[in-house]
Amino acid sequence: MTELATMDFHPQPQAGRPKPWAFPAPERGTLDNGLTVLRCHRPGQQVVAVEVLLAAPLEAEPAGLDGVATIMARAFSEGTDKLSAEEFAAELERCGATLDAHADHPGVRLSLEVPVSRLPKALGLLADALRAPAFAESEVERLVRNRLDEIPHETANPARRAAKELSKELFPATSRMSRPRQGTEETVQKIDSAAVRAFFDKHVRPATSAAVIVGDLTGVDLDALLAETLGDWSGSSAEPRPVPSVAADDTGRVIIVDRPGAVQTQLLIGRVGADRHDRVWPAQVLGTYCLGGTLTSRLDRVLREEKGYTYGVRAFGQVLRAAPDGTGIAMLAISGSVDTPNTGPALDDLWKVLRTLAAEGLTDAERDIAVQNLVGVAPLKFETAAAVAGTLADQVEQYLPDDYQATLYQQLAATGTVEATAAAVSAFPVDRLVTVLVGDAAQIREPVKALGIGEVTVVPAE
Repeated sequence: MTELATMDFHPQPQAGRPKPWAFPAPERGTLDNGLTVLRCHRPGQQVVAVEVLLAAPLEAEPAGLDGVATIMARAFSEGTDKLSAEEFAAELERCGATLDAHADHPGVRLSLEVPVSRLPKALGLLADALRAPAFAESEVERLVRNRLDEIPHETANPARRAAKELSKELFPATSRMSRPRQGTEETVQKIDSAAVRAFFDKHVRPATSAAVIVGDLTGVDLDALLAETLGDWSGSSAEPRPVPSVAADDTGRVIIVDRPGAVQTQLLIGRVGADRHDRVWPAQVLGTYCLGGTLTSRLDRVLREEKGYTYGVRAFGQVLRAAPDGTGIAMLAISGSVDTPNTGPALDDLWKVLRTLAAEGLTDAERDIAVQNLVGVAPLKFETAAAVAGTLADQVEQYLPDDYQATLYQQLAATGTVEATAAAVSAFPVDRLVTVLVGDAAQIREPVKALGIGEVTVVPAE
């Protein structure tokens, strides 16, 4: 009789006690050349993220050269005094690194991601791009052509077209915020290598810049590495540019960008509000999320689930330009698309949602779900070094303290239903919203006019 084989099982692992999570706290310092550096050690994050912020805002672009900041940003990866554009790209590829750059109202930002084992080489390339960019005439001409090719596609995109029109409506023509961020065909075609070099020389220097470095820095002598790379970047000292005040007109009105034959209408409803320095910001984040932050929010429940007008409508707040004294501004908006015949009814129901919110308020259940979604998923949202670096860079760019994000989650959790309601109602008052509709004016003008939500104007799609 054979003996039965026996197996010994290891005891089942027991769940550990959950650890409280907090947004990572950076260590702040300054290099000898004046560059501000925030570093954040994140064990296990073998891909390091680096964000460099340059104080070259769009409002600093010379008159008639809108888009020069964008061309400069793109040209940073097109060669240096040591490497041609092709050689620079090849060296980045050998590092397994990616380098992106873009220009926005606060300034120009460069974003580098690289395995930590190749960080020294990649930081050297980044430093060379900042220290001595080539800005070769042939490369700038190519970037200008590429940008000119993009403009017709942006005009044809309903969401981009709506955003362009809303900015034009909200801000005076003298404000840079009223015009496309990456320039127009008229302004971009005037940009050449000399213009890019002049903008760089005037506004880019380490003393007014900042770098954020996030990742697993175990065994990395970051001080020595920074001294050899970004620390070798020199430039004159200079005071940061003052942030100009911006006026906005949110008188309730409707602008229809005519797209004859369009089967859908793109909606963008907005106004401006205070930036993150305002004490109401946490409550506004929570209230806006309840209104239109997710598929379970109030706008989606009515317009998507009950009425079937749309695949989704979102409400959001986005900082446009911050200021140290809290006089910056943010865009508060509701966006989505509906089928053309239901444009009038959809807008009617959207306004009813806003009026009901003002009359009856949010429910405790809506508030609790929003807190759970915003605060509870934060550890997942910031799993990568790039996500942490991007948020830290936002804080620097917006003149916020380094513990702002961590404090924000505490404030969100402590915000009550009444506070969230008041903030949402204040953010989206029914009589102070500029509504942009990209669609078939012949079909939607009269139904929208009948709603009485503001004077209706029709403009061509271009």
